[in-house]
Amino acid sequence: MPEGVAVNVRGRSYKIIADVEITDADASGVLFAHGSRFGGHSLFIKNRKLYYVYNFLGIKPEQKFVSKTELKPGKYSLGMEFERTGAGEHGESLGRTRLYVNDTLEAEGDMKTQLGKFTLSGDGLCIGRDSGDAVSEEYATPGEFKGGQILGVGVTIEKTQYLDLEKLAAAAFAVD
Repeated sequence: MPEGVAVNVRGRSYKIIADVEITDADASGVLFAHGSRFGGHSLFIKNRKLYYVYNFLGIKPEQKFVSKTELKPGKYSLGMEFERTGAGEHGESLGRTRLYVNDTLEAEGDMKTQLGKFTLSGDGLCIGRDSGDAVSEEYATPGEFKGGQILGVGVTIEKTQYLDLEKLAAAAFAVD
């Protein structure tokens, strides 16, 4: 799905949840990917663990959260949440990210998310694979999910998007 019509998580809190049935102990691959190596985020399984990576403008190191629990065959609700707590020096969102396997908190930490779009090259939102440049160095495209079935993926956004109106006005006047 092109980024222009995909869910907009910029400047706000959000959650991603994937209902998955794992049938192979070595299941792996992308559940959700949005963006590219120049910025984006991805929820995926690797080495029997759940990963969430936020790639901030392609700057290394990637912001990475990894489950403690090994995923075995069975049904799971796998997800993450980002709770926006403020803005950084350049307008980026600052907050706390939590990674869940079912209702169990598996990892958490501070994270920043970018203000602008993830990409200009056409990489959008994908389910079950990553169609363009891989969001994370942890997998190679297409990173297709194998070893189970994705029953559904949902993304929710919280509250109204934060917009710094002074910066937007300054940018508009800079064009003239």
